[in-house]
Amino acid sequence: MRMFALGLPSLAATAPALAQPVEVPPTWGGDFWSRTRATGSWGGVRDELGKKGVVFDADLLLTPQDVVSGGRSTGAEFWGNADLTLNIDTGKLGLWPGGFFKLSSDSGFGTNAYSNSGAIVPVNSAALIPAPNDRTTALMNATFMQFLSTKFGLFLGKINTLDLAKQEFYGDYSTQFQNTAFLTPMTLQQVPLSAFGGGVIGLPTEDIILSVVALDPSGTPTSNDLGNAFKDGAMAVGSGQVTIKPFGLVGHQSLGFSWSDKERLSLNQDRTNIARFLLTEKFPRLGNPGPILERILARFFPGLLVPVQPANRTSRTWSANYSFDQYFWQPEGDSKHGMGAFFEFGASDGNPNPIKYAFIVGIGGKGMLPSRGDDSFGIAFAHTKFSSEFLPFLRQRLDLGLEHENAVEMYYNASITKSLSATGDLQIVDSALNKTLVESSVRPSLTNVSTAVVLGLRLRARF
Repeated sequence: MRMFALGLPSLAATAPALAQPVEVPPTWGGDFWSRTRATGSWGGVRDELGKKGVVFDADLLLTPQDVVSGGRSTGAEFWGNADLTLNIDTGKLGLWPGGFFKLSSDSGFGTNAYSNSGAIVPVNSAALIPAPNDRTTALMNATFMQFLSTKFGLFLGKINTLDLAKQEFYGDYSTQFQNTAFLTPMTLQQVPLSAFGGGVIGLPTEDIILSVVALDPSGTPTSNDLGNAFKDGAMAVGSGQVTIKPFGLVGHQSLGFSWSDKERLSLNQDRTNIARFLLTEKFPRLGNPGPILERILARFFPGLLVPVQPANRTSRTWSANYSFDQYFWQPEGDSKHGMGAFFEFGASDGNPNPIKYAFIVGIGGKGMLPSRGDDSFGIAFAHTKFSSEFLPFLRQRLDLGLEHENAVEMYYNASITKSLSATGDLQIVDSALNKTLVESSVRPSLTNVSTAVVLGLRLRARF
């Protein structure tokens, strides 16, 4: 049993970030510039708790953004998130080996820049939580993971699926790219941000990670009633990742899939059911564009707001994705820093999923300068292709576009202290929406949506 317990810390670098070993420094103390948490060791109490496997974190993320040109309209908005996280290692606590609890909450405040940007894919992933412009507190994660051996574990609870998205150079909106296209494959947009579920993880070798999770397809960050879980069916999400080291340089190759039997409204609808579709179907990772499009429909085709035919429905949906990241330069003997490239491609059924396929490609770097070991940067391009079955009536009659969206993003994340970082971010977004509705006291009308230039500043403080 002791050998089993000793083997678990290595899983922190490989297991999905649900509930797992958490890195604990020799001390949380030290001077203000070098300690990893701004509030230090709490007079030694935090250090003692860490030795017993109890780690508490409080994080603040501020993400103001300014649409300086183009988009739907120019202007700046300010969004922020306050996160609380508790990790418990039952082995270190003296209870039993291989057990890990994780609880986390997120409080959102402010206003996001989605409307100003005119983009369909959100320009600020942090503002998706708890929901776009939802200024509330949500339980994002409440999971228990139990490793039965160093190669096999089980987990269950309320799962923050964004924790599963983190890759070497992208997928972490708190330190890397902010546009949601670089968070997860956009073909996974039907996967809930947080939902009840459970799964298994396999580690057949130190270089291979396999996982499958079953989720409530209707879960949300603010839904906590376990009695309603899985009433609408189920969703399965699986992945496999292999670590490779060509010429001694670290890289990863990954495959993933999602499948669900939840009954959803089909994209193929009678015209009088378009409004019902827009207001009923929720797209967690698209910033809920339905109400915007519904207002356009109400302005120009009010006769289509009352359905006269039963809605078409479908009860199967799937998506698949492939990704890789590969360092092409690293300092000798250092597997954590360097510069590399990444690519990801995802495809779906295209109905009921409104995203037919999407891909991203880019370059990232970590600690490129010896004196700036905690800094990182990235530049990338994203292409999101919408299904040809997604609202063809509105596309043709009003020339709304809705064919594809392109985005370029570049950022530099600078470490100010070990507990405080600041990021400068630039996005150039060619929106899928060619036109949008401009409200006026006289008569609402459509106006063109031009390429948006979005400047962002991100501050992250760990307490």
